[in-house]
Amino acid sequence: MWLKSQILLLCCIASEVWMVKHLDSRRNFSRGLYSAEDHQSVKWSRLKRSLYQGKYCKTRGCCAGRDDGCSFNIASRAAVCYCDQFCTTGPPGPVDCCADYWDVCDNSVEPTKSDELWPPPTAGCYKDGRYYGEGATIKDNCNSCKCFQSLWKCSNNVCLVRPDLIHHINTGDYGWKAENYSQFWGMTLEEGFKKRLGTLPPSHSLLNMKETPRNSLPEEKFPAFFAATYAWPEWIHDPLDQRNCGASWAFSTASVAADRIAIHSEGLITDNLSVQNLISCDTRNQNGCNGGSIDGAWRYLKTHGIVSYSCYPSFWNQHLQPPGENHCYVSSELGKNYTTGLCPNALEQSNRLYRCASHYRVSSQETDIMKEIMDKGPVQAIMKVYEDFFLYKKGIYKHSYNAGSQWKIHSVKLLGWGVLADKHGQKQKFWIAANSWGKSWGENGYFRILRGQNECDIEKLIITTLG
Repeated sequence: MWLKSQILLLCCIASEVWMVKHLDSRRNFSRGLYSAEDHQSVKWSRLKRSLYQGKYCKTRGCCAGRDDGCSFNIASRAAVCYCDQFCTTGPPGPVDCCADYWDVCDNSVEPTKSDELWPPPTAGCYKDGRYYGEGATIKDNCNSCKCFQSLWKCSNNVCLVRPDLIHHINTGDYGWKAENYSQFWGMTLEEGFKKRLGTLPPSHSLLNMKETPRNSLPEEKFPAFFAATYAWPEWIHDPLDQRNCGASWAFSTASVAADRIAIHSEGLITDNLSVQNLISCDTRNQNGCNGGSIDGAWRYLKTHGIVSYSCYPSFWNQHLQPPGENHCYVSSELGKNYTTGLCPNALEQSNRLYRCASHYRVSSQETDIMKEIMDKGPVQAIMKVYEDFFLYKKGIYKHSYNAGSQWKIHSVKLLGWGVLADKHGQKQKFWIAANSWGKSWGENGYFRILRGQNECDIEKLIITTLG
């Protein structure tokens, strides 16, 4: 007899969990839509719930009216029962009320207000309908919260992903849309600045570098749209992903250099260059994944050279054992065209070194930048990154000034331009740029930014090489 009771109880529990998971709540239907069969189903549901007793409403508290947040998780997170007054809305009533509702809440006593909970018998906190014991610690985005005296005490970090900022951008008239990126969730803004940027402020010598003579061509002499990926489709390299390595100084330099070498050699050399070679081996006044200068990177490319990506993949690639960003796996000598040892990646035979000519500064005049890109290929740009830029998904970016004033330096690759009419019919000019946050970010790894207004200092310092 005891065994049969156990089997009956287990069957009821399993049926209950299945029912909560697979049947929609009847809360959204009016009473007139219920049939006699529904009424029998409710009776059977309540019978099963009575077999699976628990102090749900006694712990959760009872609420007046209809309050879908007045719930308790049972059996699993997917199984939810309710403790609000909607359970008494006549036959058959909702089928998803907690088993002890009729003992605890269904009485003549005036129920509490819908925004007030009956005090739980033990100390603890609630979060998103779940109960946590006193002293429990949870992670809320980038902040840590601890239940203390039935209240949540949370750290006050500014998070990289902020739903309020995403809403502010997407409902505003900024000309671009924001996205909630899972790879940024849980990171603070400071962590984003440190791990996703990494270009040091330009040195005094770089800022004082003479610009190339201005050509001063009128804008109407240029096509309305130009992209290096269309002009040299086989020679322009895709956006890279620096992950949580703060080395945009190396990623942007290597990408521009690889494009320029391919264009200058007319397609004879199209290898992607090893960013890891720069990060791990260019250590003079450079800090690897903790930041570096672009002028130092260009000097290293000229004097030492770097190998291809296939020869020296990124340190998180499984071909490198053990992984380590601070260990230089290749050795190069001045004047030599090959490394002194084999490739770190044993699957690649060619250990050839690639070098660039001296870097130079392009005039910050809008049309001079356009002519440089159209004639010779992509260029490197330094820009200010504000917190809203991390959330960019599509459109023509411009800083939403309500987002805050914090910013850090980043370097990217400019490879084209265009013009589009906004929703008001006004022409919006833009640059096309490649970022180094992977293809899941932005417009397949690219972004568009306002052109001709030095948005975020994008036109202030333009650097490149002949190849």
